[in-house]
Amino acid sequence: MLNLKYQQARLDCSYIKNNDGYKFRDRITGFTLVEILIVVVIISIAALTAIPMMSSAASMQIRSAANMLTADLEYAKSMAISRAQNYSVVFDASADSYRIEDQNDNVIPHPVKKGFDYEIDFKNDGRLNKVDIVSVDFDSTSKVTFDYLGSPYNGNSTPLNNGVINLQAGSTNTIITVEPVTGYVSIQ
Repeated sequence: MLNLKYQQARLDCSYIKNNDGYKFRDRITGFTLVEILIVVVIISIAALTAIPMMSSAASMQIRSAANMLTADLEYAKSMAISRAQNYSVVFDASADSYRIEDQNDNVIPHPVKKGFDYEIDFKNDGRLNKVDIVSVDFDSTSKVTFDYLGSPYNGNSTPLNNGVINLQAGSTNTIITVEPVTGYVSIQ
């Protein structure tokens, strides 16, 4: 029988050429400079996109809080119009919170969160905990009431002359105004 020898297959090897011909050389493992540079560039791009997102958390929160507060003021106004009753939004700037009350000064139930009162507390809401209610001024009161026409009144039950809520998150300030007579709510 023929005495054939087959060379054993080698994985992870390469051929190198020398003067005697080709011979096996174990593969040298490691990363090339190009591979390392590509990884560094990818990590740098990821870091550059993540850093602005983290730094703008306060500005995102203040926009969300301003939009939510504006919607809640509009909700109180629409409830007053649709039910022909007075509805109020009462602020507690020291606790960074507010609530919506009916004409009997009872906090109304939240329309979405069933079983909860309509009270918003920025400090205990992880989505808005960077937002502070700096000041509330409805003719020197912290309460605005809407009547059956949607007209705003201050906490002393007289027609509103000036309604301003000042929110702050980090170095960003946002002012929400409630216009006299019409009750139009805007964000500045």
